[in-house]
Amino acid sequence: MARICEKCGKGPRFGHAVSHAHNVTAKVWLPNLQKVRIVEENGRHRRVRICTRCLRTGAVRKAVS
Repeated sequence: MARICEKCGKGPRFGHAVSHAHNVTAKVWLPNLQKVRIVEENGRHRRVRICTRCLRTGAVRKAVS
């Protein structure tokens, strides 16, 4: 399963970690994904992986358990 938000498509970002001595190593920044039960437009419940930005802004509606 890919580490991608199912709502906005946010995924891993790649770059370099640079030490004080300028040693460069590969670095990956992962999005903060949460497994959440949501209510779709047609009223069905579904479990998805959503980033915390989408949860906070109300891009999806959480299901009441």
